[in-house]
Amino acid sequence: MSPLTRLAAAHGVATSYEPAPGRRIRVPKDTVVAVLAALGVDAATPGAVREALERQDRGTDGPGPGGLLPPTVVHRPGGPPALPPLPAGTTLRVETGTGALLDWSPPRAPLPGRPPAAGAPGAGQARPPVADRPPLPLGRHLLHAAAPDGRTGRATLIVPPARLPVPDRRSWGLLVQLYSVLSARSWGMGDLGDLTELADWAGRSLGAGFVQLNPLHAAVPGPPGEPTDASPYRPATRRFPDPVHLRVTDLPEFSLLAPPARQQAEELVARAARLRDAVLVERRPIDRDAVWELKRAALELVYATPAPPGRRAAYAAFLAGRDRALDDHATWCALAELHGPDWRSWPSGLRDPRSPDTARARTEHRERIGFHRWLAWLTDTQLARAQRTARQAGMSIGLVHDLAVGVHPHGSETWAQQHVLAAGMSTGAPPDAFNARGQDWGLPPWRPDALARAGYMPYQELLAGLLRHTGALRVDHVMGLYRLWWIPEGAAPTDGTYVSYDAEAILAVLALEAHRAGAVVVGEDLGTVEPGVREDLAGRGVLGTSVLWFERDHGDGARPDPLPPEQWRTGCLATVTTHDLPPTAARLSGDDLALRRRLGLLDGADPDAACAAGAAETAEWLALFDRLGLLAPGADEAEQIAAAYRFLTRTPALMTGVWLPDGVGDRRPQNVPGTSDTYPNWMLPVADGTGRPVTLEELARSPRVAALLRTVADGLSSAPVR
Repeated sequence: MSPLTRLAAAHGVATSYEPAPGRRIRVPKDTVVAVLAALGVDAATPGAVREALERQDRGTDGPGPGGLLPPTVVHRPGGPPALPPLPAGTTLRVETGTGALLDWSPPRAPLPGRPPAAGAPGAGQARPPVADRPPLPLGRHLLHAAAPDGRTGRATLIVPPARLPVPDRRSWGLLVQLYSVLSARSWGMGDLGDLTELADWAGRSLGAGFVQLNPLHAAVPGPPGEPTDASPYRPATRRFPDPVHLRVTDLPEFSLLAPPARQQAEELVARAARLRDAVLVERRPIDRDAVWELKRAALELVYATPAPPGRRAAYAAFLAGRDRALDDHATWCALAELHGPDWRSWPSGLRDPRSPDTARARTEHRERIGFHRWLAWLTDTQLARAQRTARQAGMSIGLVHDLAVGVHPHGSETWAQQHVLAAGMSTGAPPDAFNARGQDWGLPPWRPDALARAGYMPYQELLAGLLRHTGALRVDHVMGLYRLWWIPEGAAPTDGTYVSYDAEAILAVLALEAHRAGAVVVGEDLGTVEPGVREDLAGRGVLGTSVLWFERDHGDGARPDPLPPEQWRTGCLATVTTHDLPPTAARLSGDDLALRRRLGLLDGADPDAACAAGAAETAEWLALFDRLGLLAPGADEAEQIAAAYRFLTRTPALMTGVWLPDGVGDRRPQNVPGTSDTYPNWMLPVADGTGRPVTLEELARSPRVAALLRTVADGLSSAPVR
C-alpha cells in the first residue's frame, strides 16, 4: 500500500471504488490530494504525506484530548461501547445529560486462584459476578477517561434506542409536492393552508395514514434579476421552513389590519388571484418569486400591526426555545437582502458569522432580522396546525417531511456552519447505469472529522428542528450517511471519490431524535448502494424505498423479471413512481421516453431502441398484473394505473405511497434530472392528461381520484403486518 493510499484510508478517502462487481476504478491522484486538503490534511508532496503519516503514528493527530478517546463514542443498549483499546487500569466516568456521575470503568476480571477447599468458608458458593457497566439513559452524555500514566480524555457519549419506531400496521398515503397543489385560495402555488385541507380531506374521507411532502426548507433567493433556484433539494438551510409556504390570510393579525394597511392588503390579494389564474387558467409555470414578492409585502403589513397579547406571548415562548441557529438564519436573510444571496461575495468582515463586523450588523439591522425570526415562527405555527389536523383526521402518521441531502453553497447553513462543511467540495454521484456522466449536485458535504469533534450536534439540532411537527421523516439519499461522493471544485463528476462517515454515530443521533419525536424514518435508498447498507438500516428500523419499476428479480443473472409481490421487503415505503420519475400515465403511454428523447437525454443510446426497450419493460409489468388478476381485458389507462397500485397492496410493504398526480392521469414529471435549463422543474401544478391544471377542490371531487384511492384503501383494509 502506497503512503498516499495509507493516509487516505486513515481519513476515510477512497483511492478506488467498485461501480459494479468485479470492476474497479482508480481515483485520480489529484482528487485524493484535493479531498485530503479539504479535510485539513496536506498531501501535496511525498514529504507532506510522510509527515502526516508520522504525526498519525505518533498520535499527535489523535482523535480527542489526550488521544485516549475518539471525539464521539456510541453505546447501543445491549452491546459493548465503541471504545478504542485503553491502557490497563484506565477509569471511565460518565457525566449524564442530567448531571449525574456514574462509574463506567471496564469490568474487572475475577481474581485468579482455586476455589475454597471443602469445609472452608465460601465452599460450594459461586464466585461473585464481576460488576458490569451501569445502564445509561438514552441521550447525550460526556465520557471522561483517566489512564494510570496521567493521560486523560473526554468524548461525547451518545446512547440511542436499540431500534427506531416502525408502524404497527400497514398504511397508505399521498406523495405530494406541496407547491404543485393549488386551491382557490392559493397565491400562485400550494401553501400550508392547502396542506391542512388536503390532510383533513385525505384522512377523514379516505382513511389515508400520511402525506409525504417535498422538502419545505428555506430557499436561497436568486441574485437581483435572476429567479430563485426552485429545487427544494438545494435549500439555504434545512433548519427552518420557507415562509413562501405561508397562508397569509389565515394569520390572526391579517384580520386586524388598520384601514390603510387593509386596503393595501386587499390589492395584494387581488394580484395574488391574477397570479393564481396565470397558473390555473393560462397554464403558466409556477412563479415562486412572484408569489414571494406578494406574500412578503403582505407580511410586512402584518408585522407592523400590533399582535394580540396571546400571540405575543406565544412568539416570546417560541424565541425562548430557540438556539443560535435561528438568529444566524435571520441575520443571513437580512444581509442577503442588502448584499445579495452569495455570502462569499459579501464584504469580508461579514463572511464570518462571529466577526465584529457581523455583530455590528446584527445591531444595525435588528428590525429586519426580527422580521425574519418572526417569519420562522409563523411558518412553524402553520406547520404545527397541519400536523395536528392530520392526526385529528385519523392519520396514524400524519405529515412525512423530507430531509434534503445537503444545502446550497450560498445559503445560511453554509455561512453559519463553515467549520463543519468541506470547502471547495461538492456532493454528487459517480457514473451509473442511469447517468454515464455522473452527477454534481452542487452541495457542500459535511466534514466527517469536524462533525465528530462537534459531537454531531449540528446534525442533531437539524433533526430536532425538522421533527417538531411530523410523524415520519424521509431521508434523501440515505446511503450518504455511510459515504458520499465528493467532487473537487472544477472537476467533472467522474473525477470524484467516496468519503466515508461514521454511520454508527450518525445513525445513533438519527435514532435518538426520531425516538424523542415518536417518528418513523424512511430512507431513500435508490441507486448505487454499498453492500450491507440496506441490511444495516433495516436492522435499526429504518424503512427503505421500493419503486415498482425498479423491483426486479436479479437472482439468476439472466434478464431480470418483475419481482412478484410476495418477494418485496416489508420494511419499506412502496410506490409506483417518485418526483424524479415520470408519472405512471407517462410511463404507460411512452410519453416519458418521448420527452427524454426531445430533451436529448437518451445519451449514447439508439433512441428507437431505448423506446422499444422501455415499452417492453412496461409490457412485462402489465402482463404480470394480468396474470395476478389485477387487470381486466381491455383496461383503459385509469384501470392500468389502478392495477399498478393494487399490485403494491399485494406486497408486505408497511407503507404504500400514492403519487397524487397519478389520480388524474398527469403526464408531466415534476423533475427531470439533468435538465435545469430545458425543462420547468419544480414549477408545474398537478394537471390532468391534457395538461390542464387541477385544483385541490377538483381533486377532492374527482371520481377518478376517489376510485384510485379507494382501490388502495380497500387493498390494505385491515391487513396485518407480515
